[in-house]
Amino acid sequence: MQRFVEGSRAALQHQRIVTEQENIRHHREIHVVMGNEACDLDSTVSALALAYFLAKTAPAPKAAFVPVLNIPRADFALRTETTFLLREQGVPAAALVFRDEIDLGGLHRAGLLALTLVDHHVLPGADAALEEAVVEVLDHRPLERDRAPGCRVTAEPVGSCATLVTERIAQGPPGVLDGPTAALLHGTILLDCVNLSPAAGKVTPRDVACVSLLEQRFPELPARDTIFQALQAAKFDVSGLTTEQMLRKDLKVLSSDELLLAVSAIYVDLETFLRRPGLLPELEGFCRARGYAGLVAMTISFNERNEPARQLAVYSQRETLRSAVCRALEEETSPSLQLQPLASPWPCVATYAQGNALASRKKVLPVLRAALGGPGPAGGPEDEVVPPPTPMNSLVEECPLAQAVPPLCPQDVLERVSRIAAGQPPGSPK
Repeated sequence: MQRFVEGSRAALQHQRIVTEQENIRHHREIHVVMGNEACDLDSTVSALALAYFLAKTAPAPKAAFVPVLNIPRADFALRTETTFLLREQGVPAAALVFRDEIDLGGLHRAGLLALTLVDHHVLPGADAALEEAVVEVLDHRPLERDRAPGCRVTAEPVGSCATLVTERIAQGPPGVLDGPTAALLHGTILLDCVNLSPAAGKVTPRDVACVSLLEQRFPELPARDTIFQALQAAKFDVSGLTTEQMLRKDLKVLSSDELLLAVSAIYVDLETFLRRPGLLPELEGFCRARGYAGLVAMTISFNERNEPARQLAVYSQRETLRSAVCRALEEETSPSLQLQPLASPWPCVATYAQGNALASRKKVLPVLRAALGGPGPAGGPEDEVVPPPTPMNSLVEECPLAQAVPPLCPQDVLERVSRIAAGQPPGSPK
């Protein structure tokens, strides 16, 4: 897998931006395999694994098969579970190709683009011209539109698109699947299907069958609980992010006729967040650069018993807006957030402990929309369009297993298992 990823980037002439003229000169078709704009772990691994399989099985290919991550490279650090798993499997980030590093429009106009979509099947309006280049779709959502007769379509209701990719590879020639690719697919299916738990309502028998198949072929794969907990921990690990990246990692933006309000999910406790050096100037700069009139930071953290705790910070230099948002949150009864005011280090930031830990951002967003005078029954301003956050499958959207996310460092989890496998008791010196 590592050599394939590095080679696919080399096929793009080792240029940061691939231009139409460069590929016309070399006159080689580029077959891009690309996931959706959220670019979560499922999209990323599905694109990498399917492109790898196509490159390995295409007869005397004239095309270069290139997996493309459908976000700018600068946003990759926000996908912490993805960066963790790729790093564990030796896939270097420098060898990956991101959306801002390849001119898909130029390749299409030159007649050199073939496009396979994984984990989605409808391109956004800005990419409508690329629809003509789509030759295959692999998705686990119901189809919203028909494809051209020559387009191969696989749309099956399974828990993870990586399951469909695994099935496709399993039907191919023996020996194509290698250990790192199997580990990527195995971890992705487990994360997407919440460790195959029926209680989460996502897993299907086909997901279970693919995980079993991978484990049979590669018995050295980590235990299911181990890799699932490591990926869940990595998803919440923001230790390496800047404040700006923490605010963008899981961001929603609400709009009214007059202003924009940012709502960020923050994966540390409020005290830790407020102690970040230079936080207030960073909040000011973040909002000013994007035109936000204010910001609501909804923090979530876990105590030593793995019990979730929620806290809120409302920032705005506009006292009227800050007061209106605070009043709406304090007075809401459906559901009641059970807010308790906390001491704040700055007058422009109001802080609260949220007693109702079950009230996720999904439930708070309608309260904030109403505070802004947002859309009523007859319609009105919609949420501002922002790059989709990484799907969390967690407390943010109330996964049934929300109570079980461990506050563990992913590297520690895998290190413990490696030491146990080597016969070392937990806690022994390295």
